[in-house]
Amino acid sequence: MNRSFLFVPGDSERKLARAARSGADAVIVDLEDAVTPEARPAARRLAAEFIAGDCGPECWVRINPLGTDDAVADLRAVMPAKPAGVVLPKPEGAAAVRSLATLLDRAEAECGRAAGSTRILPIVTETPAALFRLGEYAGSSDRLAGLTWGAEDLSAALGASANKGPDGNWLAPYELARSLCLLAAGAAEVCAIDTVYTDFRDSDGLAQYAAAARRDGFSGMLAIHPDQVTVIHAAFEPTSDDIGRAERVVALFDENPGAGALQLDGQMVDRPHLLQARRILALAARYRTA
Repeated sequence: MNRSFLFVPGDSERKLARAARSGADAVIVDLEDAVTPEARPAARRLAAEFIAGDCGPECWVRINPLGTDDAVADLRAVMPAKPAGVVLPKPEGAAAVRSLATLLDRAEAECGRAAGSTRILPIVTETPAALFRLGEYAGSSDRLAGLTWGAEDLSAALGASANKGPDGNWLAPYELARSLCLLAAGAAEVCAIDTVYTDFRDSDGLAQYAAAARRDGFSGMLAIHPDQVTVIHAAFEPTSDDIGRAERVVALFDENPGAGALQLDGQMVDRPHLLQARRILALAARYRTA
């Protein structure tokens, strides 16, 4: 479970080098929005070299939308470098994930990689039609690593002049898209990854946004600048208070095997609380060894 996915343009050696030193859990080399069409051939070569090297973080790649010549060229260029996964833009349902999975089956066989080792992270809210098909992702592919969402392409498709209000909060259509992404990830039993916080200079705002994302059930966030990584990590790592309470919940149930509901600090705790406590302790163990 990654706390941070840092986007980096695939056509910038300087930004790729900085991303490798960012401390992000995962880097997404972007061959879509961040790269102009004429720069994509060179960006593919750079991306493949970066992914194949010892870049430090887990390396993913955002390809161009399926059905385009660019998507085919992206996969052909980067798959021999063995990326951890592919970020899929603008899918309009699970059929796109299955189509990409088929392409990855072939690519893995051609480059001698273990079948199924390349994961898929779709950005599931970038078109209006996509919002009506979010329930399809459950069971769509064993490659599905999570679901994430975005507001910029959606607001452009809707012809909106803004996607946030004066208070900085998402306007209703985009809050709906965020909530549906979270619910769809839960239904599919995969990670929900919250979208980018675009004001990369506003660390306080990012900290508040990331804390709310964790509270709501997201397991990580997309990032657009290396300076955002440490703030995101701090928000998604369990605190010492979280860990202490989780340990007490687990211990209480261990002392009372077979109990369905127990009392802790004057409050009822039951099996969902136990599951959440175990999840917190597993996260804490993972981040201690990261």
